[in-house]
Parts: sequence; structure tokens; C-alpha cells
Amino acid sequence: MVAALENRASIEQDSAVPLRYSTAWQTTEFSIADARTAVRMLLLQAGHRPDAQPCLDAQLVVSELVTNALRHAPGPGSLALEVSPGADLLEITVRDGSPNPPRPQAPDAGRIGGHGLLLVIRLCEQLHTRTLASGKQIIARLSLGSAAAAADGDDDDPTTMR
Repeated sequence: MVAALENRASIEQDSAVPLRYSTAWQTTEFSIADARTAVRMLLLQAGHRPDAQPCLDAQLVVSELVTNALRHAPGPGSLALEVSPGADLLEITVRDGSPNPPRPQAPDAGRIGGHGLLLVIRLCEQLHTRTLASGKQIIARLSLGSAAAAADGDDDDPTTMR
């Protein structure tokens, strides 16, 4: 059973106000699918197409960061998402109970797993860790481009290498 302490999404329509979502959990049974759905719905409210590359990248980053929190720091944790007023930046904050910062592993095409943090680093404009009294926060900032361009189909070609 998911033990969500808080689950709220703002539906503010004022473009000068950021859109926010947050949730918290007590156990490792938090759903990664729910985290991906939350970011997809928040970006949809901000005017981004759910099938556009920025939204797909955001879902991947959220999925990887929440998975790492659940896998490496079982126990209480939280996810906070904030879309900037211009809908061009997503800030993702994942909190967990481990004081250990994430460490990317060396690339190894033969290894199963251990590539998620490298993907997050590649996709995000910024990624940093803030140490807390109990645990840490991982803060990732992902550029979304303009929502208007994404809605018009002018988003990045998903086949283009970054």
C-alpha cells in the first residue's frame, strides 16, 4: 500500500504563477508510474504535449530519481515538481533519508542497470545535492523549451542526438 502523506497539484491558470505538485511517502511501495503520471499531467496543464520530447525527458528524469531514492534509501521520501511561470523550466526535487550523495557509475555497455544517473546528468541543465539534517535532496532542473512551440509541434526531433 502506498502511504502518501501529501498529494496536491495546483491548477493555477495565471502564467505568472508556477505550477506545482508534491507527494510524500513512508515506504518503498511508492509507485514510479504515479510519479511519471504526475509530471506528465503537470506539464500538460502547463501547455506541453505529453508526447513531446521535453515531457518524455521529464518523465525519464523523475522516474530515475524516484527509483534511486526508493532503491538506495528506503523509507520516507518525497517528490516535488515545479514548472516555471513561462513553462520553460521544470525543477524536480526528490528527498530521501540517506545522507549519501548519488554517484554516477562509469559507462559500461555490458552492465545491466546503473545508467540512470548518467542519463539524468545528460538531460538536465543542473543537478545538485543538498545535504539535510536527515538525508538529502536531489534537485534537477530540466529545460522544457516553450510550451507554445511544443504545442505547435516545433519541439526537438526525438531522433536527434543531444
